[in-house]
Amino acid sequence: MSLLDDANDRVVELSAANRAFMARYPGEPATRQPVHTVYGGAHLFRADTTQRLGELALRSLDTYAGNAWEFAAALGFAGTLPRASELSQLTAAFARDPTALRVAQPQAWLALTVYERVRAKLQREPVEDFRIDFEDGFGARADAEEDASAVQAAREVASGMLQNTLPPFIGIRIKSFGEEWHRRGARTLELFLDTLLSAAGRLPANFVVTLPKVCVAEQPRLLVRLLSLLERRYALPAGTLRMELMIEVTQALIAADGRSPLPDFLKACEGRCVAAHFGTYDFTASCNITAAHQTMAHPWCDLAKGMMVLAYAGTGIFLSDGATNVMPVGPHKGSDLADELLAQNRAVVHGAWQLAHRHIRASLVGGFYQGWDLHPGQLPVRYATCYGFFLEGFAQAAERLRNFIDKAAQATLVGDVFDDAATGQGLLNFFLRARNCGAIELSDLEQTGLSLDEFSLRSFAKILEARRQRLAAAQAQRPIA
Repeated sequence: MSLLDDANDRVVELSAANRAFMARYPGEPATRQPVHTVYGGAHLFRADTTQRLGELALRSLDTYAGNAWEFAAALGFAGTLPRASELSQLTAAFARDPTALRVAQPQAWLALTVYERVRAKLQREPVEDFRIDFEDGFGARADAEEDASAVQAAREVASGMLQNTLPPFIGIRIKSFGEEWHRRGARTLELFLDTLLSAAGRLPANFVVTLPKVCVAEQPRLLVRLLSLLERRYALPAGTLRMELMIEVTQALIAADGRSPLPDFLKACEGRCVAAHFGTYDFTASCNITAAHQTMAHPWCDLAKGMMVLAYAGTGIFLSDGATNVMPVGPHKGSDLADELLAQNRAVVHGAWQLAHRHIRASLVGGFYQGWDLHPGQLPVRYATCYGFFLEGFAQAAERLRNFIDKAAQATLVGDVFDDAATGQGLLNFFLRARNCGAIELSDLEQTGLSLDEFSLRSFAKILEARRQRLAAAQAQRPIA
């Protein structure tokens, strides 16, 4: 007997513990994560809302950054830019051969590429995720008014499904399940889904219900029950209705017993949770921070988001940061403003853009690849910051992934088990995120050593298995010497 045979009872215990660990921490999902969620009051939502937001975003970009150089300078993302006398020449060089310009003038190439791709994104898919808000963006209204808004918003979603005008991700944020609001939140959920499913017969793609201000596990547990009952009512497959949590009070981090309840919140969701969002301003308010200092850059926010990462990394749910609450809106209105007033508007908008750029960049560095946007003027900054982040790190990440693939392939060749697939998935996700949001193009992916067919698998483990099968098939066809 071997040494392990003599310790078989412990081996059985270890195997059970390992399987339970893998079930709880399956790793990052291979599904698409939106780079933002745009929140808007339910009473204002219409079937074409996201198209109108895109038009307003483009208008803001045209008004306050008419070209790539002005945009890059306003945000400060492209380092030292060329002299004004060189701009037209570089723009023409970019149009002729962007690859050559990337080598010769990388900062100019970055500014031009980001600007071009941001404009294309705002025309093609201006909003990735929209949340129809019955909470802070809607406020405390009479029951009859919220009832009417729930019905109207559902009808608009059904109309958007018919017209194909909805964003790729959409959902509703109901009121919290605290003692004061849980009945109102449940009624809005029921009215909205009753109306939507009756009108459309199905849910829109990637539909989710957001539960705000979670502080005890019984709150998501009740939402799970309600979603289950609605699925039975409409004969939907179990688990169809998905949810996400909002972490925005101190008690969500440390409970009365001194433990973090974050893992319990996720367990209470019974597999329905797809994301956890951080609520910057409610959280800082719960820390007794005055309004002037309630900002995404506050140290308490870093602590809270760090705890979210520690609790939820590897669990298969996405994490989202909050929003910049300084809106890029000039103080002076009118179509015939004096130059001085136009300059003041430009300075205010550029200042708000720079603040949002710093916040978004910090979120990306901290591993939060999604955040909130509250105004159409923030959309160009969201995409520009994401695109700059992914493009700046592209070459290094491509080399790492290519080397990692080679290492994994070598292990497969000699019959070893490659046990670091989670790291490979993390590297792959960098490119999946970049491609999903429009930062990179299909042709860019060739530098990673993966084919487009392999990228379409969206899973590092599946890529390795596909390569193993191709290798086995090739070996089987070789003639026997």
